[in-house]
Amino acid sequence: MYTHRRLPRNGHAMSDYEQLHRQCRTLENLFDTKLTSYSQLSASLSRAHGDLEANGSGERWRDLEAELDDLLEKAEETNERLATISNTPELLSQSMLRAIQRHREVFQDNARELKRTKASVKSALDQANLLNGVRNDIDAYKSSTADALLAERGRIESSHRMTDDVLDQAYETRSEFARQRASLAGINNRMMDVLSTMPGINNVIGLIKSRRRRDHIILGVIIGVCIVIILTYVWS
Repeated sequence: MYTHRRLPRNGHAMSDYEQLHRQCRTLENLFDTKLTSYSQLSASLSRAHGDLEANGSGERWRDLEAELDDLLEKAEETNERLATISNTPELLSQSMLRAIQRHREVFQDNARELKRTKASVKSALDQANLLNGVRNDIDAYKSSTADALLAERGRIESSHRMTDDVLDQAYETRSEFARQRASLAGINNRMMDVLSTMPGINNVIGLIKSRRRRDHIILGVIIGVCIVIILTYVWS
């Protein structure tokens, strides 16, 4: 705080009063302007979107608060100097004494208003940070959901590609069977053509088939006779 000095009497006291009075008025006006901006910041913080530090709101809040604290400290020092002058009321007029008292009351009102506004700004900052945290959580949830949907879409598309590949292979296999069937049919036709041009071969094949049938009949008769003989032996 300011170290009080012993004030000279007469004109020096009046000069000091005028100087301190003007200084008080200047500090009060500056304080009112800064406090208005500080109060408006409180309202804007509650509507702020995004990170307060990123958009500069946090820095403006700290700067304004530091300026208001500095102005209030200077106002307190100036009021104490005026109070020292008022200890010699015989050197001052009644209007001067009332002005000194009024400056003291304005200082006290400003101190209370700054304390109240600081609490409002702190509450607004806490609310803004809470809302920002909720928005971040929602954005993170949306992002994770979108990632999951994209991953699921990728799996579905991969499944579709695999299905298409299997179908392509099936179509290719069917085409290959069709080509082989056509090739076999061509071979069969050529063989039939060859056989039709060589009738002697057909006769030979017919004789071979007839001999096989005869051999089968003979073999069957022999087997049947053997079975009858065996059964007759067993029963006798």
